[in-house]
Amino acid sequence: MSPKLHTRLFLFFLVLLIVAACSPDKFIPENQYLLEKVRVQSDAKHFDAAQMAQYVRQKGNARWFSLFRIPLSTYSMAGTDTTKWINRTLRKVGEAPVIYDTLQARLSCEDLRMAMNNMGYMNSQVMLNTKIRGKRLTAIYTLHPGEPFTISNFEYDIQDSAIARILASSLHTDSAPRRFIVSDLDAERKRITGILNDSGYYRFNKDFIFYTADSIRGSRDISVTLHLKKYTEHSDAEPTPHPRYIINEVRIVDTNPSKPLLRPNILRDNILIEPQTYFSASNMKNTYNNMARLSAVRYTDIKFREQPKIDSLVIGRMFKYRESALRYLEADIQIIPNAPNTISFQPEGTNTAGNLGAAAVLTYQNRNLFHGSELLSIQLRAAFEAITGLEGYDNRNFEEYSLQTGLTFPRLLSPFLTKNFRRRSKAVSEATVSWAMQNRPEFHRRMFSAAWKYRWNTSTQKTAYNFNVLDVSYVYMPWISQTFKRDYLDNASSRNAILRYNYEDLLIMKSSLGLTYITPRLALRTQIESAGSILSSLNTVLRFPVNAQRQRMLFNIAYAQYLKFDFNITRLIPLDQRNTLALHAALGISWPYGNSTILPFEKRYIAGGANSVRGWSVRELGPGRFKGTDGRIDFINQTGDLKLDLNAELRTRLFWKLDAAAFVDAGNIWTLRNYADQPGGQFNFGRFYRELAMSYGLGIRLNLNYFIIRLDGAQRIINPAYDSSFEHFPIINPHFKRDFRFHFAVGLPF
Repeated sequence: MSPKLHTRLFLFFLVLLIVAACSPDKFIPENQYLLEKVRVQSDAKHFDAAQMAQYVRQKGNARWFSLFRIPLSTYSMAGTDTTKWINRTLRKVGEAPVIYDTLQARLSCEDLRMAMNNMGYMNSQVMLNTKIRGKRLTAIYTLHPGEPFTISNFEYDIQDSAIARILASSLHTDSAPRRFIVSDLDAERKRITGILNDSGYYRFNKDFIFYTADSIRGSRDISVTLHLKKYTEHSDAEPTPHPRYIINEVRIVDTNPSKPLLRPNILRDNILIEPQTYFSASNMKNTYNNMARLSAVRYTDIKFREQPKIDSLVIGRMFKYRESALRYLEADIQIIPNAPNTISFQPEGTNTAGNLGAAAVLTYQNRNLFHGSELLSIQLRAAFEAITGLEGYDNRNFEEYSLQTGLTFPRLLSPFLTKNFRRRSKAVSEATVSWAMQNRPEFHRRMFSAAWKYRWNTSTQKTAYNFNVLDVSYVYMPWISQTFKRDYLDNASSRNAILRYNYEDLLIMKSSLGLTYITPRLALRTQIESAGSILSSLNTVLRFPVNAQRQRMLFNIAYAQYLKFDFNITRLIPLDQRNTLALHAALGISWPYGNSTILPFEKRYIAGGANSVRGWSVRELGPGRFKGTDGRIDFINQTGDLKLDLNAELRTRLFWKLDAAAFVDAGNIWTLRNYADQPGGQFNFGRFYRELAMSYGLGIRLNLNYFIIRLDGAQRIINPAYDSSFEHFPIINPHFKRDFRFHFAVGLPF
């Protein structure tokens, strides 16, 4: 480690010690105490006391990374004279000491006891003890939950006969004893309310449901009865059967009646509120969701109006039986359109290895192409880069022109689908076609791709699927310079199978299926992709020609054949209000087989960088023990067929919009075959764990809510590609220039 780095680290830790040493005692009044720590514990081994900490009203001062009370120390550096600017600033940036409040402590005891009662521990108690040391106090809440109460008998008392008939098949009849938990009883009220709201009971709410409970003295068994009252319009009104509502008419309120925004069949598929059906809250919610998916619609407003009573005989003929409480609703659905066409222009600046350039992107969108809310997107991109210092080549620059088109249908387009299935489906169908032309001094490349895809979400919006039915990519190399061929492709001393494969004409025909599951604390993504299997099946019938490498060819091009699987999971564990532990694991494996012995370059894995093992730059790590070519980063060879990433990151909120993180990363990539140009890169189950690279570091994040700007600095711990022990264990023998990396990125790493 360099002397300058030693000095910087010494000064950094010296400042931390000075800040941490500042005492807040001068801000603590006489006979009062700083709340140093809060502990919640239980005398029952089976009871999880940690879950009860949320009911304690007064917490100690915030700790960065759950350890350092830097905000309090910053506040403590201020003087008592608030007329001085520096004192006001330190107080504003820092956090005032939390003074122990006996009233808040007593209220916390009551909240804890009530929370345990709601969990079925009806005889629970809370004891509060305090430990005082100088002007600091630790509050200890000890919970005595006792034994939980159980529901031995559960009954229903439904006073409305029509509702009783509707709910008959939905009531719980299981008589097995269960824990008396208030939240479970409230969930039953919500469940019944939901059933009735979907069965025509427009005005029903859970306040019409209440419970009574009876227990025998000395027993922990409780008999519970759910009561569902009759309808009362106001406090002085007589109870009557609950009114049940029928949708009599649905009117579409369009801003331009002479030219409807959407075709009638599109409205029928997306509006689930229909005449001569009972009111359904779920149908109303799903209608809102369906209309929100349509790019042609800015927003939707649904209003219901109650109509005078309709003749009961007419209703009887419509619904096969007569009910005296039937009423009548009209629905007005107002649809506000989006701007149908948009054009945007975005200039870009580029810098590739010091070569400066510029690019421009022109995008056109039509949000309602066929009056079915189809989204047409056309994107034109042009890029130019001045390439200098490229010896042995004509003085040419880099040019790229591309055209990307996409047509998205907000519905499932497929034959043999029923109307009900289409209406229930939340799928989006998408067709894409793109073409790109790249001209470089070394080569010219043409790329064409076309795909047909489906995307859909489940009703809870937690799970999303994507299905690429068919995705075809074609890469054509019309020209390669003689210098490039001589130095890289034909020269026996530098011949590289992966490199050659990357500069040959290539055809990929693939299909893939992906799943994404996201909750506030868990994110899981997985995808499986198969290429060449359809063509391989056709080959058994059509007998495609074979090239010199014994590969089957279509249109005189050897098609790629591989299987690829990716799995990615992130788990967030809140430690307190300001600190969260994020755990991440990612596994990817690709296997070329059949018509391929090497993966297409863009399908190979890379390691290092801002979202992987951060002690290495992108493409600087792996595969396995491979060190690169002559100690330099090898763009082609530092790729692999298998990838493993393991990350742990402690995230903490600092102040204002600044967050920080301390992290440890581990991982690497490997090849599944033994390639001569990647020595030490092949995966071996018996030693792969010894080839895991590790690094640790700190990061600062500017959290602007809609996006995060991130700067991470990481130091290597273990380097699997080494010539000496000094390189193998940088944690013992650090070298700043060799072993430390900075990363600037947008968004969280995982």
